[in-house]
Amino acid sequence: MLSNNYNLYEQIISVLKTIYDPELYINIYELGLIYDIKLNNNNNVIITMTLTSPNCPIADKFLTDIKNKINNINDINNVKINLIFEPPWNKDMMSEEAKLELGFL
Repeated sequence: MLSNNYNLYEQIISVLKTIYDPELYINIYELGLIYDIKLNNNNNVIITMTLTSPNCPIADKFLTDIKNKINNINDINNVKINLIFEPPWNKDMMSEEAKLELGFL
């Protein structure tokens, strides 16, 4: 991976950590909703993610926030989000920090 892409990748993660689940108040990255981040040499981003529930009432807001915030990073050309539900999200996908915050550790 090019060093410029590495820096952009880190910026993408930083942005994802600013988007919080309003019920759990844990960011979507630490919550384990982000399954994959791909950044190609043309600075196009593909994010594969899930939701805590397929019936999430704010799914559209999450997707819009992600797309808008990542598009605001300098040098990013395009953002595509693949929303999937397999494998289904579960609490084991959370970071240690998120588990500790929610009292699972």
